[in-house]
Amino acid sequence: MNASAKINLKGYNLDELTAQMASLGKKPYRARQIYQWLYQKNATNWAQMTNISLALRTELAGLFDLNTLSLKNSMKSALDGSEKFLFELIDGNLIEAVYMPEERRRTVCLSSQAGCPVGCTFCATGIMGLKRNLSAGEIVDQLLFINAHIRQPVTNVVFMGMGEPFLNYENVMRAAQIFNSELGPELSARHITISTCGIIPGIKRFTAEDQRYKLAISLNATTDEQRNQIIPVNKKYKIADLLNTAKNYTRVSRRRVTFEYILIAGLNDTMADAHRLVAMLSPIPCKLNLIPYNANPQFPFRAPSEEHLNEFIREIYRAPFAVTVRRSKGLDIAAACGQLYVSGQIK
Repeated sequence: MNASAKINLKGYNLDELTAQMASLGKKPYRARQIYQWLYQKNATNWAQMTNISLALRTELAGLFDLNTLSLKNSMKSALDGSEKFLFELIDGNLIEAVYMPEERRRTVCLSSQAGCPVGCTFCATGIMGLKRNLSAGEIVDQLLFINAHIRQPVTNVVFMGMGEPFLNYENVMRAAQIFNSELGPELSARHITISTCGIIPGIKRFTAEDQRYKLAISLNATTDEQRNQIIPVNKKYKIADLLNTAKNYTRVSRRRVTFEYILIAGLNDTMADAHRLVAMLSPIPCKLNLIPYNANPQFPFRAPSEEHLNEFIREIYRAPFAVTVRRSKGLDIAAACGQLYVSGQIK
């Protein structure tokens, strides 16, 4: 078998690896060994799998590849220690992922697509358009590479990088399952967050399947008129329908949902917006993340002044749900919310 015909095992779950080994006449425990080497021990080549015989490793190396991406560049923030990784996929497409260290947790923000088809008007990734969905292996490899790069393993994963996760639903869920698996990185389901701009069919499927991962919804507006300006998909999935879908998710799952609200000066940051936001979200078991807009020279938007931001926050803090203000990390390396963008891949 020549190299171009090799199967890439990255992204295979344990059942699929077991089936592959069975097709070669190998025992099921071999699949468990390989699975653990791939996803827990960060093996990038067969030679590292020392509890497998040399003869078998040689045989497997001739049949299977293990890597889906390579590091093209990385940048570390001088402000907060965040690090942005630029990865090149086998077909030449480029994606970014961000590592964000904090005192008690280490979070990685993963991409689910090369580019993004949604075209939110405040987000740099949308300028790229959609190149393609990432495979489960390409999603998993982002975390594995970063885990191998840092001193202590990642504790939290957020699907908030390039792309809309619910437009690549199956591969995102497959990756999350690997992250959550006993022989994998062993991340708790409550430490894996999947964020959507409001793809209602995806939320409904997520609910019906009783997925245990956290759900976050980028709301970013209190009227359809506002939201239509910045999130084009709102023309198809209106705010009222989105909120009803989110409410049903909390009822069925008995879990609260997180709403993300990017504050943009003059667009969605008035006291009337604050009042509407409290009224809209109060009937839903939820948490609200307020995120001051991260300036980008490609867009006309700006963040509210600190004084106005504090006034908005004071009004929101009267709400019956939990409210946090999230200051984005990696601002000095264009790694913050809405800033991920690969300049060589414009549509």
